[in-house]
Amino acid sequence: MKIKDGFVLRTICGQNVISGEGLSQVNFSKLISLNDTAAYLWKEVQDKEFDASTLCALLLDQYDVTEEVALKDSEALIAKWLEMGLLEG
Repeated sequence: MKIKDGFVLRTICGQNVISGEGLSQVNFSKLISLNDTAAYLWKEVQDKEFDASTLCALLLDQYDVTEEVALKDSEALIAKWLEMGLLEG
């Protein structure tokens, strides 16, 4: 899967937020706040194909976490991003 075109991660007042830009996101009327870990993952996979194992590997490289926890968290994050309509594929 891949992040849909038109969604941009920005830092606003010290907060990581995703906003929709361009005509394809005209109905996107909210900002989504990300914690630092989610923002790190977003930046790493932006414009790339990825899955839960990709995010898991990134978490394992960056944080002191078990593979089981990293995979579970990666799957949950992807599910949330899908629910919000941020991903395609």
